[in-house]
Amino acid sequence: MNFERIKEKLNILADAAKYDVSCASSGSNRKNTNKGLGNSTGMGICHSYTEDGRCVSLLKILLTNHCIYDCAYCVTRKSNDVKRAAFKIQEVVDLTINFYRRNYIEGLFLSSGIFKSPDHTMERLVQVAKKLRLEENFNGYIHLKSIPGCSDELMYEAGLYADRLSVNIEVPTISGLKLLAPEKKHEDFTKPMLKVKNELIRYNNERKIIKSTPKYAPAGQSTQMIVGATGETDKDIMYSATYYYKQFHMKRVYYSGYVPVIQDERLPSVTSQVPMLRENRLYQTDWLLRFYGFSITEILDKNHPNLDPDVDPKLSWALRNLHLFPVDINTAEKHMLLRIPGLGVKSAHKIIQARKYRKLNWEHLKKLGVALNRAQYFIRCTAKDQVRKDLPAERIKGLILQNSTGKFRSNFSTQLSLFN
Repeated sequence: MNFERIKEKLNILADAAKYDVSCASSGSNRKNTNKGLGNSTGMGICHSYTEDGRCVSLLKILLTNHCIYDCAYCVTRKSNDVKRAAFKIQEVVDLTINFYRRNYIEGLFLSSGIFKSPDHTMERLVQVAKKLRLEENFNGYIHLKSIPGCSDELMYEAGLYADRLSVNIEVPTISGLKLLAPEKKHEDFTKPMLKVKNELIRYNNERKIIKSTPKYAPAGQSTQMIVGATGETDKDIMYSATYYYKQFHMKRVYYSGYVPVIQDERLPSVTSQVPMLRENRLYQTDWLLRFYGFSITEILDKNHPNLDPDVDPKLSWALRNLHLFPVDINTAEKHMLLRIPGLGVKSAHKIIQARKYRKLNWEHLKKLGVALNRAQYFIRCTAKDQVRKDLPAERIKGLILQNSTGKFRSNFSTQLSLFN
């Protein structure tokens, strides 16, 4: 093995893979059997965090950065003058095993530029996973990027060996895709998604009857959207995300701020990356839709097409719906508790449990972890107790921002320093 050449390939193809943020292993339960290598049970991926707070990592690379397409936003587009490289199938297998044995990684995230054809590329990705599972007896986490336009047969085989599959939708709208990637079709992305969804449904049904049914993509599928490469509003982005969650049963939709890596007249003339704050607001909205019982029409509509950069989307919604507040913390149902700014899912659960034994007051809420600097304007503990006192929305917003500015700046500066 030419170690210098392998090292050079690794530098090129690991760097090219850094723009893909859709890495997560939540939901996989592949167990180690027959004294094999690795175990994905409870494990995370690529400097992600598991439910118990552990930070874990993966080998995140492209199989190749050669590509037959010329998408305006992509650093590996065929017209871009970059150094090209390609791994052999066995090289990826050996790297994964060697890095795992040295405790550098706990899984593999493998994507690729599209060379020759979608089927040819997808077949090689599947061969890597198949070799790891069958020849190396590797039971660690494997995430394969599905290639748009590949066949249903390859998508089925990929799900037998990978824990998670994902197809990056890339641009949130069909019109944006036609502008920036005219060689690709929207159905090339949705066809593999539909195949994975249908196979997961079939597996779950068969599993109820035949316990030995081979697992199929136990961690489900995900996708990723580029934010800011075209003129979509936050409403356009989140309405698209909602569609993919409902239509294809996505585990996660990721939002990646556009990075101007190449010059193209079709791209916006920006000199820096899309603000990290916009990504953060989109993820907060995504969280509200998945765990807090909000519908997308409550948060974004034609009158509010973009998220408020100053405050989180739940607070923004509450300020627009002051007629629903204040909420009595001792009698409100769970769905309404979850809509109070400053209350998370865990805090709502604690409140429901605690109020079975006594009437809660402000001191109790503080001990339960409620962020009273926000919540105090939207709740009461007794019939006479009301801090808001019919203050207008802008006044409440100002008071909250005034009280949290120092903390926000400190936390945000820390985040920026980590990314820098």
